[in-house]
Amino acid sequence: MDPLTVHKALANPARMQFLRWLKTPAEYFDESAYLRQGLGFHIGVCVGDIQARSGLSQSVVSGYLQTLKDAGLLESERIGKWTYYRRNEQTVAAYAAYVRDEL
Repeated sequence: MDPLTVHKALANPARMQFLRWLKTPAEYFDESAYLRQGLGFHIGVCVGDIQARSGLSQSVVSGYLQTLKDAGLLESERIGKWTYYRRNEQTVAAYAAYVRDEL
């Protein structure tokens, strides 16, 4: 975990919002379509659902998600033609500990 990279990734309100949504996805997204496919939020949330909720263009959302992934804050999984994102709780916890203990 590189604290500066994480800090830069969190310096955007939309990226921060994505992390909040992915912390408790059931509060923000409908899981029924996932369950019908034999999936659940444990796999993550589809980029299309994040894009629809955010109102941002698909390319902007994809770029923001990639920034969060590059910082280690997200993990992704591709299933068929869809990509699903979930939080990397280990990195989130490591960054929180860094802020608590080092700053």
